Amino acid sequence: MGIASGQRAQQDFTVAEGDTALAVGSGSLPVLGTPRLLAWCEAVTCAAVEASLEPGRTTVGVRVSLEHRAASPVGADVHVDATVSELDGRRVVFAVRATHGDGSVIGAGEIVRAVVDIERFLARLG
Repeated sequence: MGIASGQRAQQDFTVAEGDTALAVGSGSLPVLGTPRLLAWCEAVTCAAVEASLEPGRTTVGVRVSLEHRAASPVGADVHVDATVSELDGRRVVFAVRATHGDGSVIGAGEIVRAVVDIERFLARLG
């Protein structure tokens, strides 16, 4: 496995109507929903290691700890950063952080993913 501690990826998102708590079913307010923030964080963790994976391998999420600290209205820009903080066999631990354009932290936490062989993983499903 070619994943190294410190690998990272970053991506910018803009909160749209479909990203709100009201739209994703996690509340009644027109602000960034926590499930969407989590999905953005997970997407960036995948991007951080995708190029380092051997052919036929991918990562799957196994644990999430995410604190959603501040609201983001529709139209707000959100910057998400994910950094590999620990490697333990097939386990890859990421520190994730989401900020507004002014640098204020709106979310932070840890996501753990496991490297799997795609064919073997899918074969177990069926």
